[in-house]
Amino acid sequence: MEKTKLCVIGDPVEHSLSPVIHNAVLSGAALPYEYGRVRVRAGETADFLCRAREEGYAGFNATMPHKTALVDLMDELDADAQLFGAVNTVVLRDGKARGCNTDGRGFLQMLADGGIAPEGKTVTVLGAGGAARAVVLKLAQAGAARIFVCNRTLEKAAALERIFPDRITACPFTARTLGDCALFSDLLVNTTPMGMTAVADQFASFAFLRALPQGAPVCDLIYSPPETALLAAAKALGHPTLNGLGMLIHQAIFALEEFTGTQIDAQAVLPRIRAALREQIPTE
Repeated sequence: MEKTKLCVIGDPVEHSLSPVIHNAVLSGAALPYEYGRVRVRAGETADFLCRAREEGYAGFNATMPHKTALVDLMDELDADAQLFGAVNTVVLRDGKARGCNTDGRGFLQMLADGGIAPEGKTVTVLGAGGAARAVVLKLAQAGAARIFVCNRTLEKAAALERIFPDRITACPFTARTLGDCALFSDLLVNTTPMGMTAVADQFASFAFLRALPQGAPVCDLIYSPPETALLAAAKALGHPTLNGLGMLIHQAIFALEEFTGTQIDAQAVLPRIRAALREQIPTE
C-alpha cells in the first residue's frame, strides 16, 4: 500500500530527529504514513506549502527558519499557534492548511512525566527566544503564579511580560538577578543554547543554583548532551533534573495525532521511540 507523505522542513534539517521519532510511532501503530526530511531555505516556505498540497502530503512539521513565516500562510490556526505567533505543525486536510503549535503541550507533558505541576508555582526561565515563548506562555496558561524571564536583551523578555503582566516579570540576565529570582523559585528552566555541544557562549557561573530552594527541579531544554553542565551542577546540589528529550518526544506525538486524527497512547510508544533514539543520541 502506498503511504501518505509527512516530513519536517528546515534549514538545516539533516540533524532533525523528527523522522526517527515519527517513524518509530508510525511503524508500531501500523499507520499508513511515511515521514522524511526536506531542506527548505528561508524565503521558500510558501513554495513548499504549494508543493506539499500538490504532492498529497498529509502535513509537515517545521523548524527554523519557518515557524513564524508559516503563520500568515495558514487558513486556520490553533490557539497555541496564535498565542505563540509560531507554527511547528501544518495539517493539510480538506483543501485547507491548519497551523498548530505542539511545543507548549510537549513541555507540559514532559513536566507531568517528571511529577512537576506548575500550577501555583514560581518559575525562573532563562532566555526569551522562540522556545522560551512556548514555555513561558504555556506555564502562564497552566496556572504558574509567577514567571521570571531572564534574558540579556531585556526587551524580548518585556514582550512576554506584556502578554501576561500579572504573571510574567522581565528580568536582566545577570548573576545577581539570577540569584534573586532563583531564591523564590519552585522550578528553573533553561531555554537558551548555553550547554549545547560546540556552542561558544556558556554559563560563566552556576552560583545562582545555590539560591534555589532545596528540592526545586531544574530543567534544560537541551537533550544533547543528555546532561548539560547546568544539570550536572544542579544534581550535585541535590536538585531533581530533566533534559529536553521528553519535550521533543511529546511534541512529536501531539503532532502525529494532529496529522492522523488518531489518539496515540504515549506511554505505550515511549519504549519504541527511546529504542530508536538510542541509535542516534545517548538518552541516558
